[in-house]
Parts: sequence; C-alpha cells; structure tokens
Amino acid sequence: MSVLNGKKILLGVSGGIAAYKTASLVRLFIKAGAHVQVIMTPASKDFVTPLTLSTLSKNPVHSSFFNQDDEDAVWNNHVDLALWADLMLIAPATSNTLSKMTTGNSDNLLVATYLSAKCPVYFAPAMDLDMYKHPSVLSSFTALKSFGNIMIPAESGELASGLSGEGRMAEPENIITFLEADLESKLPLKGKKILITAGPTYEAIDPVRFIGNHSSGKMGFDLANEAANLGAQVILVAGPTHYKAKNGLVEVINVVSAQDMYDACHEYFNDVDVAIAAAAVADYRPKVVALQKIKKAADEFSIELEKTKDILASLGAIKKNQFLIGFALETENEIENAKLKIQKKNLDLIVLNSLQDEGAGFKKETNKVTFIDQDFKIEPMELKSKESVAVDILNKVVLHFEKS
Repeated sequence: MSVLNGKKILLGVSGGIAAYKTASLVRLFIKAGAHVQVIMTPASKDFVTPLTLSTLSKNPVHSSFFNQDDEDAVWNNHVDLALWADLMLIAPATSNTLSKMTTGNSDNLLVATYLSAKCPVYFAPAMDLDMYKHPSVLSSFTALKSFGNIMIPAESGELASGLSGEGRMAEPENIITFLEADLESKLPLKGKKILITAGPTYEAIDPVRFIGNHSSGKMGFDLANEAANLGAQVILVAGPTHYKAKNGLVEVINVVSAQDMYDACHEYFNDVDVAIAAAAVADYRPKVVALQKIKKAADEFSIELEKTKDILASLGAIKKNQFLIGFALETENEIENAKLKIQKKNLDLIVLNSLQDEGAGFKKETNKVTFIDQDFKIEPMELKSKESVAVDILNKVVLHFEKS
C-alpha cells in the first residue's frame, strides 16, 4: 500500500506545456488512494481543461477567488483549501509561479493558497533549459528551499522549444516515487517493528460453546493501522473479530484462544521494538473441553475452570529493550490496580480504561483513558474516538524513541 493512501493532496497547476501531464499525475494519486483537489492558474487552462482534472480527481477544480459564472459569487476560500491538505504539490512550477511564490505576489488563487499552507509543499519546475539555469530562477529555487519547500528536480530530455536538455518536469511516475520516498523517510516509526494484540479470546467448552467477552477488537485494529501509517512494521495478533486492517501493510495473525495468542506473541516478541497488549484475553478457561456437544440434562451444570497464561506478564518477564504497553479495564480502585499491574508485569506504560466512564469500554466508538507510566506519572485524557486514542498512544511510542 502506498504511503499516499488516504492523504489529502492539493495539486497546483501553473501555465506551462507540462500541464498536460497533470492528468496522468491526478490519476496516479487516485490510484494510490489519495484524495485530490486541484487549483489551476488561469494560464494553465490553455494546456489542460478543468473538466479533465475535475473528472479525474472527482472534485471541482478551482482557478479563481470566486466563481464568476455563479450569481452568488461564491468565494473559493484559499485558507480552507490550504488547511485541508496533508501536502501541496505545484506541478508544473513555471518560472513565473516560482517568482511569485518567492516574493509573495499572490495575484492568483494558487499563490494565495500556497502562502496559507501549513503542510509540506513540493514543487516540480518545468521550463526551457536556459530558463532553468538562469540566475533569477536559480535564486527562486534557493529561496523556496530555504523556506522549507521541497524541490522535485527537473529531468533532461526534449523540450517544447525543440532543444534537448535539463528543464522537463519530472514524469508523473517519478513524481509519485519521489513523494513516496520522501514521506516514508520522514515517518517517525520507520524501521520499527511493533507487536499488537486485539480483540477477545474464545475458550472452548465443547465444539459448540465457548467462554468469551464483549471486546470488539476495534482499539487494537486502530492502533495497528495508525502504527503502520507512521511507518512501523506491524504484526497484529487478533482474536475473533469482524474488523479488518485498513492498512494493507499490517500483518494479521488470527487466533482463537488465549493459548493461541500466547504462542503467537512469544513467536514474535524477541524481534520487535514495541509490544502493545490491547486484547481482552480470557483469565480462565474450562479445565476439560468436551469432545461432543454437552446435552441439556440436569437442572444445574458446573464447569471447572483453570487460569490461562498471563501473556502480558510473560512478555514483561523476558523483555529486554522492548517498550511494553499494557491495557487495564477496571471497575473499582482503578489507579491503584493499574499501578500494581505496571510493577507486577514490568510495563513501561499502562492505558487505563474505566467502565465507570460513560463512552468507554467494549463495543464503543469512543474511549476515555488514563496513561500511567513506570514512574507512576498519571495523565488523564478526555473522551475521544478510538482512532484518536490510538494516535495518542502511538505518540507516546514516538516520544519514547525520540528520548532514547
């Protein structure tokens, strides 16, 4: 899966012959799973039509501060466009547009949006070879890079003038490759391997019945997706759940019982940098599993249970340099019980859930957690979506590696 998947990309098109390539560029962005909006300078419409780019991007194309054909003259808000984007790409970037970007001459919607952008900005120059080497253009390159913008160098080849040399806008496929490589190199968990557990476990009573719990697995799957989005190699050990990993780079190991999960975790733990135990593992299992379905007969029926292996404690006992995160779901004495788990299981961080908090717990779209670290620093969080809680947890992981 491309690192561009799910990214909101704002494509600025300026008036050069290379603008015709933007149709292929938009198509490749969409194929990679990105969301695309296009801003065109008035001159660029001489080379490629707004209808083409609108059809390919599945969004309206913007080219002026307001729609002149609209009786209400609706304003195209350049600030909203800039804040929407995860990244902005200006391609082709002509010498005229580069000069305006350098000096802040915002006489069109594209440059005004660029000046409002908070996201990373990439630019792909396109011009004839003598223009590309002119001191004024070279000065624009230097200035824009000093502002933090990222240049996608032009390529060599035949130019519109008939000459051959450096100045061709990079081919769309090469632009995609450049963006993916640059984004991947900046991902904070690039090169890290993370083990995550999710969902319930089912402990068989007979071939038909089992002991389980109400965990949906959503928290663990959100953690796995976010970790992969941050560049980590993710192994997700998941109990029975209907959730699927949204990020195709997540390796999912499906298990059923606590013993299955124990075995899978111990198979991978020694090779990971981080382990996050978000699964709701059964504490007990039937001591004897019937080989045939148990028939309904007596008025009373009892099952002898035995403890399952404590996966988190077993990982804490053998951990070396791994950053180990556990979850605690409590109904009383929450903080005290969570602190005991940190000590007993040799954890670096525990994520405490309380069933006393409205909106927290199993089968909810939201969660309200409290972070407690090994020094017993307590950090209560607000009620948030589980996706946002996953971001908060992974931020703790990123911070750990920044400090180490």
